[in-house]
Amino acid sequence: MKKWVLALGAGAVALVGTVAARTAMFKPDAVGDGSGITVAQAPAVDVQAAGQHLSQAVQIQTISHQNPAENQVGEWDKLHSWLASTYPKAHAAMQKELLGKTLVYTWPGSDPAAQPIIVMAHQDVVPVTPGTEKDWKHAPFAGTIVDGEVWGRGTIDDKGSLVALFEAMEALAGQGFKPKRTVILVSGHDEEAGGSGAMAAAKLLASRKVKALFTIDEGGIISTDTPMINGPAALIGIAEKGYMTLRVTANAPGGHSSAPPLPNEIGTVNLAKAVLAINAKQFPMELRGPAEGMVSVLAAKAGGASKVAVANRWLLGGVVMSKMAESPASAAMLHTTIAPTMLTGSPKENVLPQSAEALVNYRIAPWNTSKEVLERAREATKALPVTVEFTERAPREPSPVSSTSSPGWNLIAASARAGQPNLVIAPYLVVGGTDSRSMAPVSDDVYRFMPISLAGGDIKMLHGTNEHVSLVNLESMIKFYARLIATAAG
Repeated sequence: MKKWVLALGAGAVALVGTVAARTAMFKPDAVGDGSGITVAQAPAVDVQAAGQHLSQAVQIQTISHQNPAENQVGEWDKLHSWLASTYPKAHAAMQKELLGKTLVYTWPGSDPAAQPIIVMAHQDVVPVTPGTEKDWKHAPFAGTIVDGEVWGRGTIDDKGSLVALFEAMEALAGQGFKPKRTVILVSGHDEEAGGSGAMAAAKLLASRKVKALFTIDEGGIISTDTPMINGPAALIGIAEKGYMTLRVTANAPGGHSSAPPLPNEIGTVNLAKAVLAINAKQFPMELRGPAEGMVSVLAAKAGGASKVAVANRWLLGGVVMSKMAESPASAAMLHTTIAPTMLTGSPKENVLPQSAEALVNYRIAPWNTSKEVLERAREATKALPVTVEFTERAPREPSPVSSTSSPGWNLIAASARAGQPNLVIAPYLVVGGTDSRSMAPVSDDVYRFMPISLAGGDIKMLHGTNEHVSLVNLESMIKFYARLIATAAG
């Protein structure tokens, strides 16, 4: 018995020693923080004037509908004219091209051998859900400014970035800035409805053999209440998930609801079983890729129990995963998600449908493919009389994963930290989609980061109700873009 006790004691000591050693040696994989880069000073910003400009931009209703025929095309023309009249110095410095309603501006650099940089922000906004207008504190397209905040659809997504970029370029041009590295601004017209404009811009740049040092677009933010560190961190998106939708169809004889056949002969019953089977076959959660990088950086900064758990995932990985799974936002970074979103059946309540359909939307993790998703859904429903196929909208595979130690990454990190010296810099997986995915073939790296400080609960106003941005945030965004452009291209 004594030998057993001694053996157990020795084992416990060894385990504790291993955990302590791994924790002490724990260090995230190479994630740059911009150290060593001398960041250009941002020009003075008239934030009150910038706020008025954002207010005016919000009032131009460039609303993207899934059916382009519903769009008010003249609103895009109005926005283009407004940009030209509001930012004359930037327009004088840059060459403007129009691809449909998508804008491509080129600010030529003096060194043709230097790789250009691409900065992005889209023009369009999502609609306001009919019937919810009364829930807004201020009318969604009034651009109301009150108590130091600009209210309205697009103030964050993404006219805030568009205005901030132009404010930065106007200020730089006004003080005589001459870039050595060419600066290309791409502003898509339909990011919220597929991103065909950005695709066209990427095709144009590819035809010119452009290979940018980096691209930066919307995506990550400065999270003010970041988990583990309970403080601010710049979450820079280094990849985004893919997108696809499957159509599940169940055919049946149909008939009158007063004399229904056996349940397995009713299309809607088989459809319901199929959707439940697909949803039950969830993709496993895995801490890898951008999410692993993010967690490692935050844990190293947090120290304590967080660092112990992440440094010893061989032992405590289940604890880390279960904690992340508590939040839908963080859980989405760990696997390909499945979301049944639409069901259709009979056109009348007392008619058995001859065909019932469901749409199941997926956001594909960087380590999965659309083919794998389709095969998994078909495997889940193989015992049921249903068909599973892609919808007419072609799947979009996950983006490539960009570097966290490249010159582009470090330039962005340094420009962010110049505004907040103690800011933690961490990689991030964007679970939605951005126009920047189209720039992967014409860029060494693509980053998704909007230099705006938001708490976790603020994210719900994007595409939701009461979207607004503070003038403090707007000023920070303008200065960030000015620093980044002047440092990277100067």
